[in-house]
Amino acid sequence: MLYGIAAATASFLLAALLTALLRAPALRLALVDRRRQRPVPLLGGVAVVLVTGLAAWAGDWTGVVPVGSVVGRLLVAGTAVGALGLAADVWRLRRRWLLVGTAVAAACVVPYGVTGPVAGALAVAWIALVTVAFRGLDHADGVAGTVGVVTAFGVGACAAAELMDGLAVLLSALAAALTGFLLHNWHPARIALGACGSLFAGFLLAGAAVFTRAGHEPGAGVGVLFALTALASADAVLVLLSRRLAGRPPLRGGPDHLAHRLRRLGLTPQGAVVVLGAASFSGVLVGVLAHTGLAGGTAVLWVAGVTAVGVLGLLRVRVYEPRRAGTDPRTRTSLHGPRAEPQGRSPESRDVTDVPSRASSRAAIFPVRQARRGEKAQVSASLRVRNG
Repeated sequence: MLYGIAAATASFLLAALLTALLRAPALRLALVDRRRQRPVPLLGGVAVVLVTGLAAWAGDWTGVVPVGSVVGRLLVAGTAVGALGLAADVWRLRRRWLLVGTAVAAACVVPYGVTGPVAGALAVAWIALVTVAFRGLDHADGVAGTVGVVTAFGVGACAAAELMDGLAVLLSALAAALTGFLLHNWHPARIALGACGSLFAGFLLAGAAVFTRAGHEPGAGVGVLFALTALASADAVLVLLSRRLAGRPPLRGGPDHLAHRLRRLGLTPQGAVVVLGAASFSGVLVGVLAHTGLAGGTAVLWVAGVTAVGVLGLLRVRVYEPRRAGTDPRTRTSLHGPRAEPQGRSPESRDVTDVPSRASSRAAIFPVRQARRGEKAQVSASLRVRNG
C-alpha cells in the first residue's frame, strides 16, 4: 500500500518533468501532429512509457511489490506496442499495421490456460480493437489522458479486488504518469501523447482488464469489459458508422470523433473533456461495481443503452459539411453568395479595389488620381495610353 502511494507520487512528478523536457526535441525533430490548428509535439507518450516501466521495475527490483511473470510479460508487450506507435509517429505507418502488430502482442499475453482457446482468441481481438480505439481518443487536447486516468483507476480497483498487487501497482503508476502528462496536455496542449503513448496506455488497460476477468463467468465478463472501456468503444463505433453513412473510407481521418461533435454543439475544449471524463467515469464505476458483485447485469445493460443512445444522437451532428457563411472569418457574403478571402488578408485589410467598379479597376492597374471635372489632369493622355 505504501509503495503504491510512493510509486504513484514519483510517477506523477517524473512524468511531468520528462514530458516538459521532451517537448523541445520533438519540435527540433519535427515530430508534431499537423492535423490540429497548430503543430503539437508527439513525444509525450515516450515519457508515460518510460515512467510507468521504471515504477514497475523499481517495485520488482526492490522486492517490495514483485511484478511477476504475467504482469512482466504484459509490460514488455505494451512497451513493444508503444515502440510500434513511436514508429508510426515518425514514419506515419498505416493503421492496419498498427492493428496487426497490436494483435500479435496481445496473442503473447492472453492467459489461454484460464480463458480457453476460443475465449482467448476473442480476448486477443478485443485487446487489439480497444487499443486502436484508445488511440483515436488522442484527437483533442486532454481527452486521451483524462479517459486513461479514469480507466486505469477502475481497472486497478478490479485488480486490487482480485489481490493482483503487481498489476494494481502497474496501473496506479500508469494513472499517475498520465496525470503528470496532463499538466502539459490540457487545452491549449503543449505536447500530445501520440501513437506511442496512446497505444501503450490502451494496450495495458485492455490487457489488464482481461487478466482481472480471466476465470470468471464469460457472459458477465463481456459486460464488465465493455463498461470499463465504454467511452473508447463508443468513439470507435461512432466514427465507423459516421464514415460509413457518409461514404468515406473507414480509416481516413476526419473531425468526426466525440470531442469534435461536442465542440460543434457549442462546448468549449475544456467542457468537452469534462463531459467525456464524466461519461467515462460513469461506465468505469458500473464496471467496477459489477466486477465486485455490488451491481448486477442490469446496470451494465443501462451503460450499453445509454452508450447506444449517445452514439445515435451524436450521429445527427453534421461534421463533414463546410461551415456556414459568416462563421469563418475568411469568407464574406455578397449578393452572389459567399466569397473566400485571399490567404493572408483579413476583412479589415480590404481596400477600395474590392468594390466591383470599372473606375476602381483602372485605378488598381495604374494608380493615378483621376482628374475631376474642370481640373487639368496630372498626366497627359498619350502617356496614360502608352502605360495603360
